[in-house]
Amino acid sequence: MERFKKIVGKNNVLTAYEDRYCYAYDATAIGEKLYLPDAVILPENTEQISEILKIAHKNKIPIVTRGAGTNLVGGCIPLKGGIVLHLSKMNKIINIDKNNLQCVVQPGVAVEKIQQEVEEQGLFYPPDPASLKVSTIGGSIAQSSGGPRGFKYGTTKDYVLGLKVVLADGTIIKTGGKTAKNVTGYNLTQLLTGSEGTLGIITQATLRLIPKPEERKVLLACFDSIDTAAQAVTGIISAGITPSTLDIMDKNTMQTIEKFHQTGLPSDMDAVLVLEVDGFKEGVERQTQEIISICQELGAKNIRASQNQQEADEIWFARRSAFGAVARLRPNVLTEDAVVPRDKVPEMVKKIRQIADKYSLTVCIMGHIGDGNIHPNFSLDLRDKNEAHRFEKATEELFDAAISFGGSLSGEHGIGLSKAPFMKKALCSKNIELMKSIKKLFDPENILNPGKVV
Repeated sequence: MERFKKIVGKNNVLTAYEDRYCYAYDATAIGEKLYLPDAVILPENTEQISEILKIAHKNKIPIVTRGAGTNLVGGCIPLKGGIVLHLSKMNKIINIDKNNLQCVVQPGVAVEKIQQEVEEQGLFYPPDPASLKVSTIGGSIAQSSGGPRGFKYGTTKDYVLGLKVVLADGTIIKTGGKTAKNVTGYNLTQLLTGSEGTLGIITQATLRLIPKPEERKVLLACFDSIDTAAQAVTGIISAGITPSTLDIMDKNTMQTIEKFHQTGLPSDMDAVLVLEVDGFKEGVERQTQEIISICQELGAKNIRASQNQQEADEIWFARRSAFGAVARLRPNVLTEDAVVPRDKVPEMVKKIRQIADKYSLTVCIMGHIGDGNIHPNFSLDLRDKNEAHRFEKATEELFDAAISFGGSLSGEHGIGLSKAPFMKKALCSKNIELMKSIKKLFDPENILNPGKVV
């Protein structure tokens, strides 16, 4: 540890048990097993990370990179011990380039801070993971995070122009660049985006920005069935409207939210749509009225459209508080992340409910219906071995269902530790073989986040 202390300073190397214990977990509920790192190191720049990795590579020391620890698939868990590199001190917005619609940031900056800083200059960074107040851009890039705005604007991968990365042996490389168009060789930027810290450590990113929309309006509409809500989504899209957000919550989710914090959601309806439209003011007003008309024709009730920022925030508070409300039901909440074609969402929701009933589990379903990304939140107690086993069986059936509907294991949370065993269900053996070859090329000693993805 002395060599690491010389690189980053003794105060940036944590070895006390209580310090290491805090980094044995991320936001994933994994039961009672404890994966303690041998040390936690807080570097302050790319060069320090390079020196740390040179030592780690030579001595085959596992390295797990960590941001805010909001990962939901065990991606930050130090499965093999070793070192957790916590990048919280690399938290600067280096540059905002209004002329070229881009910004350069360090990995430890919270996504919300980036959004706030660029919006002050009339710009917009659309990706918005649910935990954006604390989740870092480095983690978002590593997981290729999504969020409610994915339907209209895409996800994190669509906004990464270039990266500075430290490879497993300490080599520093740059990928991509500062131009919107770049087809010079293989797209290493996109390969590293979503690689979950298994191929390299991101120390700087150049992000694409767009002009800030002039107006935003948030709507909420309640339906007596998931099917009818899905019909409304189809009607809205067929009318040529592209909302920036198309989210859904089921009856159990609404009841749970209202139980702990009353937001005005009706607990007797089967589903609620949360929509946001943005753009020029005149267009937003017209689209809002068209959406209301479509929803009314399908029997929607309790339709609300925000008239100011406070009302918009109130509607979004109800949506974003869903996970926290579910977490208060039982000691553990496990959020899954299946994605299916949009027209299969009603069938997938019904299947999830059937699976939950089969295994006597409590589930609250929410998600981004615009892009088919469904998040069933299972509330349970992992100390109950029988219940934990039932959940494992339910998860396997859930993923089987998603794949059978033409979907996949994850839309935005990634694979990490918890979904790695299911990769063979989702991909053919040749795909997995190619991924393992890429991993071996980038990280021959398997020190970068070992045990994850493949």
